[in-house]
Amino acid sequence: MLLLILIFILILILGYTVLPYLLTSLFGYGVFRKGSQSSYIALTFDDGPDRHYTPQLLDLLKKHQVKATFFVVGKKAANHPDLIWRMHQEGHLIGLHNYVHRSNWTMSPWRIKRDLDRSADIVEKITGCRPIYYRPPWGLLAVFDFFLLKRYNIILWSLMTGDWRSKGGSAKIKNGILNHVKNGDVILLHDSGETWGANLDAPSYTIEALKDVLAELPKRGFSYQRIDEMMNGTTEHMLHKKRG
Repeated sequence: MLLLILIFILILILGYTVLPYLLTSLFGYGVFRKGSQSSYIALTFDDGPDRHYTPQLLDLLKKHQVKATFFVVGKKAANHPDLIWRMHQEGHLIGLHNYVHRSNWTMSPWRIKRDLDRSADIVEKITGCRPIYYRPPWGLLAVFDFFLLKRYNIILWSLMTGDWRSKGGSAKIKNGILNHVKNGDVILLHDSGETWGANLDAPSYTIEALKDVLAELPKRGFSYQRIDEMMNGTTEHMLHKKRG
């Protein structure tokens, strides 16, 4: 009897975690990972906003007239509303990375939804627009996340360089992008190193690498898009405007 109970529990755990991972990573079910338009790529940044690194990144993007997508942590957004407002004012798309950087595999369905809605409330209060783009921490979905698809677009990525670690410096990130980027890529990058497994100074190497990357990619015929643009949407149609 105990063995049957253990097997049942194991099946539940696998169904809650591994099954959605396989569906999204192998088959792309329910998620957006790559665009279809030639020559366009999307720069996306996770884990911020960060008081030290996000302003530097925004300065660099502004210099090159590049619009990006930021998947922000709700708790950090509440602590740095000025950075959220600046992202919005400078034309970047703001998505959600949930309220804290914690794997959905370790949270109940109601906790995931509560924290996600709480984060959306925070951003909406600051910008007047309610985010509907969502990237789970580490890209790990629980099966309940599929029930959120009516309210949120789940965004993963097609290219990453391991920029959350300092090892390899800016050269690793620069070469990882320039040597592997393809049409339609959604590039995963980070503007904060305050999460588990990351190095605190890692974003400094990302910013240094982007100084060359942002200048080089247009020479190769690439253009930059926000995620909503890449999904053939517009800011007006893909964001829920605050009422009143």
